[in-house]
Amino acid sequence: MGVVYLIGSLRNPEVPKLGNMLRARGHEVFDDWFGAGPEADDYWKKHETQRGTSYYDALHGYAAENVFSFDKRHLDRCDTVVLVMPAGKSGHLELGYAIGSGKRGFVAFDTEPDRWDVMYRFAIASGGDVCFSYNQLLESV
Repeated sequence: MGVVYLIGSLRNPEVPKLGNMLRARGHEVFDDWFGAGPEADDYWKKHETQRGTSYYDALHGYAAENVFSFDKRHLDRCDTVVLVMPAGKSGHLELGYAIGSGKRGFVAFDTEPDRWDVMYRFAIASGGDVCFSYNQLLESV
């Protein structure tokens, strides 16, 4: 089994739960980024704005480079990514990067969403799938 990188929101409490489910099935799972906590981005913004730093300059700063490099290193070493929904723009960017890099991608919903989006087919095209329950995901990964 390869390495599974869980992608998701720092505010989604399902991420570590799904990570544990995958580990129980023998997968190596990277979800360490979740340890930064649900307000990590808010605190980064607050810190940078208190210093008078613009968003543009903050994105080019040391803190952003450190976090980005940490996540990218693990995205590059994984074989499979799972976007745990709901997730925001960052998670979707990571999913696109990983699929574009030749990784197998999955999108994991805990139930079928009200709003449909055809572009989740990128996950299917990568050899992954779109799953509407965690059990379906666990059987597919």
